[in-house]
Amino acid sequence: MTRYRAILIGSILIFFNSFWMMHASIWNAGYPTTVSLFYNVIFILFLITMLNLAVRHLKTDFSLNRSELLLIYVMLSVASAVGGLDMLQILIPLISGVFLLATPENEWMSLFGKYIKDWMVVRDKEILLLYSQGESTLYLRRHIMAWVKPIAAWGSLVVALIIVMACISVILRRRWTEQEKLSYPIIQLPLEMSHSGFWRDRLMWLGFALAGGMDVINGLHFLYPSVPGIGGKLYDIAPFFTEKPWNAIGWTPVALFPYAIGMAFFIPLDLSFSCWFFYIFWKIERIAAASMGFRNLPGFPYLDQQASGAYLGLFVVAMWGSRRYLGEVIRRVIHGEREKQGEPVSYRVAFILGGIAFTYILLFCLRAGMSLWVAVVFFILYFALSTAITRMRAELGSPVHDLHFSGPDMILTTALPTRSFSPYDLTTISFFHFFNRAYRGHPMPHQLEGFKLAERSGMNVRRLFLAIIIAGTLGFFASAWGYL
Repeated sequence: MTRYRAILIGSILIFFNSFWMMHASIWNAGYPTTVSLFYNVIFILFLITMLNLAVRHLKTDFSLNRSELLLIYVMLSVASAVGGLDMLQILIPLISGVFLLATPENEWMSLFGKYIKDWMVVRDKEILLLYSQGESTLYLRRHIMAWVKPIAAWGSLVVALIIVMACISVILRRRWTEQEKLSYPIIQLPLEMSHSGFWRDRLMWLGFALAGGMDVINGLHFLYPSVPGIGGKLYDIAPFFTEKPWNAIGWTPVALFPYAIGMAFFIPLDLSFSCWFFYIFWKIERIAAASMGFRNLPGFPYLDQQASGAYLGLFVVAMWGSRRYLGEVIRRVIHGEREKQGEPVSYRVAFILGGIAFTYILLFCLRAGMSLWVAVVFFILYFALSTAITRMRAELGSPVHDLHFSGPDMILTTALPTRSFSPYDLTTISFFHFFNRAYRGHPMPHQLEGFKLAERSGMNVRRLFLAIIIAGTLGFFASAWGYL
């Protein structure tokens, strides 16, 4: 049984987690949301599990069951994604930096400042200077009033995005989880951690000691460079290729990461081939382009555009494979037929709730001055990429999934001439960079993985759906508080 107290505990922990994440970012002490499995959440789950085992040993009713532990894990994962390096941690510099860094020399105000609505940014330069230089506090009425409007506005957009993602996850859950039976490799560690037998496994503790020992040695190496380091660092081999066309290979890091080795064991063999083969193919493309004289073409061989096309192609293939299932879902929505037991919400509710949230997103864009057609195309592309990333994680379980410079902001401005967009379109699209930077810590995969964890642990999925929305909302505002 999944009790509401798990949602309460998860909500409280979100504030501590957000404060930790924001300060780690400010101090450049780590970016946990740049990998698929957030280590900050794993660490908190470890602490809660240890405390829970101690409480259970006392034979009290205060201990959490497995489904409650996993619900807290999902809430913290969603909240971390929202407050991560590819979402809120980019938004705050965006809404503060425009007027802080504007000068007569760079002419930002005449170039695009007049296309920015008042509610989108903080305009008071004195407050921005105090914020950037320190020696001040958020807890002054003037400061709070300057920040509250843009934070509330952008927070409402993020909550709407979370709701649409959750509704898409509800619609696709049964197809990908029960019919196709995707393996969801990323959830294996938290799933095992919630089982008491995991902590009695000697081999687990041996692996823990090996990986932890490497971390300790690397920490000593950082403090005392005379101590040799072991893995955990990217070594670029590109400088060894000094002659043409081989020097076109670009940044080629080699590293040893224990977490990646462990997660690689869960990747299906046929898909693991693609991971390394196409990376090498990418490097061959760069070298071949240089050898044939195409290096002077801007962006050739257009690797970012290839990445966009690959993800959109994955979305199309996934939807085509699910066409009969999606047809059945639409029929149930139209005729109001009841779904099988175990759905977080009915398909009709998912369509209505998702439609309302999507409509709000469009209204947000219109209020910012964006053209309706640009907003519609932009967010269709965004949710298509989101679905493709979610599918890839559910089937492949890649330790990381970067997608730099390949989002709808880049697709639209690359595929269409600049004259197709108004200045308001381009300005608003630039602000949307905060949730289109790289997709490394995307919230949607964590939502669907949460529904898979619910299936494996007997969690109440309706309460999980509610918890996901709460986590996304609290994650944004708690992280904004932690950042400011």
